[in-house]
Amino acid sequence: MGWHGYLALWCAVLGTFALVGYGLSLAGMTRAQRTVRLTGRIEQVREPRHGGSRKGGVSVVVSYRDPSSGQEVIVTNDGDRGEMITAAWPGREIGVHHPRGRPHAFRLTDRPEQGGRGLGWPNLALFLVYAGVVVVAAIDRGWPWALVGFCGPWAVFGAFHLPGNIRDTRRRRETPASMVAVPGRIIAVLKDVTTDEEGSTATTITPVVAFTTREGAAVTAHCPQELPDPSGAHGREVTVHYTPADPAVFTLDRAARQRSLKSDIAVNVVGLLAAASAAVAGAVML
Repeated sequence: MGWHGYLALWCAVLGTFALVGYGLSLAGMTRAQRTVRLTGRIEQVREPRHGGSRKGGVSVVVSYRDPSSGQEVIVTNDGDRGEMITAAWPGREIGVHHPRGRPHAFRLTDRPEQGGRGLGWPNLALFLVYAGVVVVAAIDRGWPWALVGFCGPWAVFGAFHLPGNIRDTRRRRETPASMVAVPGRIIAVLKDVTTDEEGSTATTITPVVAFTTREGAAVTAHCPQELPDPSGAHGREVTVHYTPADPAVFTLDRAARQRSLKSDIAVNVVGLLAAASAAVAGAVML
């Protein structure tokens, strides 16, 4: 079997996978569609142990109401329980989801979320089929087809999403101006050491800050990567700038946050222009 035959097999297998996935989505039978999604409430936040691990996130006790029985259920995020909760305070709403009929297999998410249609894997399979076709065109007819085939759709995708990205970036740039400053304290410094396959070790230092908002919410959160000398920060007094609408959005250096956001729009525009230019160059060379 020549490489064209292998490509045909590649496309057939992935195309079948995509069709099955789309069919399951239409029938409402994907994993995402069969997941029960609820809104939980943090009842208690446990203070982290200085020198402990950041794995699992901030330890919390969560309550939610079981829709089948109507009873209140109390759970914790100990162990492998979904997304890492990096900012918590009593009363904060987070997401709780579990497979239908299996409430014991619950997972937590940082925020309540709506269920999707489960099209991630089928869409990926369809993209891989398209990528295979573009590779064949590039090999048989010349490499400019790769520029047209890959950069062209990417440029169209970028142009479609660029206005939304610009609006989102502008909103995020306006956020620091509306932040409120309150005193905070580093109550723990967490340390995680990992070893790769070659035996090299890497150490991750995560300071944990505690602060009380003006609205009275006692927040415990992992610090963003902007604290000088994080390993020796235990007990340090800091100033926390938080967003009143969502205390999980905070910073210890408002000026640095503003600087980091200024380049976002430029990066998006440059990326779009590079993709469009490559696609045009490929079309000219065909």
